[in-house]
Amino acid sequence: MSIAIVTDSSSDVPRDLCKKYKIKVVPLSIIFEKKRFTDDGVDITIKEFYKKLKTAEKLPTTAQPSPGDFLEVYKELLKNYDSIVSIHISKKMSNTVNSAEMAKKELPGKDIEIIDSEFVHIPCGFLAIKAAQLAQEGKSKDEILKAVYDLKSKVKELFIPSTLEYLKKGGRIGRAKGLLASLLDIKPILTLNFGEVSQFKSTRRWGQAKKELINSMKDITKKGENLIVAVGDSDSKEEGDEMAERIKTTFNPRQLLRVDIGGIVGTHLGPGALSVTFYEEE
Repeated sequence: MSIAIVTDSSSDVPRDLCKKYKIKVVPLSIIFEKKRFTDDGVDITIKEFYKKLKTAEKLPTTAQPSPGDFLEVYKELLKNYDSIVSIHISKKMSNTVNSAEMAKKELPGKDIEIIDSEFVHIPCGFLAIKAAQLAQEGKSKDEILKAVYDLKSKVKELFIPSTLEYLKKGGRIGRAKGLLASLLDIKPILTLNFGEVSQFKSTRRWGQAKKELINSMKDITKKGENLIVAVGDSDSKEEGDEMAERIKTTFNPRQLLRVDIGGIVGTHLGPGALSVTFYEEE
């Protein structure tokens, strides 16, 4: 039984891995003022996005794919695949899952499984990558779904925004609302809980936040050599590279990916942010 894996552009899966594992990406859109850009790396590149973000008078907005976008993708995939597993950004952050479910209703009798990852960025991407790896190995849909839900319970994401202003303006502050009453120079470490932003730890300086992030990883993990890690940055490559080196030195992980924080997540995190996503492979 052949199984296609679908995700959306907010998952920030690197292009080479999408090609390697045949992951189909349905793009969201980014809207600056009245101009809409498809988040596909072609209509607007990551560099172009952050350049525009830094100079924009008004925060851009993001929009989910339409049911029609998903319907077109699903129909095309079903010409060559028996089943589809479609893994997407948290329902609490986007209506993307709703669009996918509406498209599924237009294809009665077709084997389409839609998963709310309850994540955004590369944690969602890790689920799609795992599913795609197993699909290429010829695993059954039930085996793939079990692995995805098992991994979903293990993946941790910690991120440090350089400012809370973008999260505040974009209405994505979630369970971390108490941070807005804090001092302006706070440098929090944030995470995702139940599909929305939550405060993990609070620090006062950028350097301290990076140090505490590493310490938190030590507390959470058991064996560094079993770690699968992705380090992301939003137009702050040097900071991301430095964090990646710290993690390599501290944990010697099994695999470490360097990824971009793309335009969908970058709209709400702003430039200069870091993300570290990790789980332990058994």
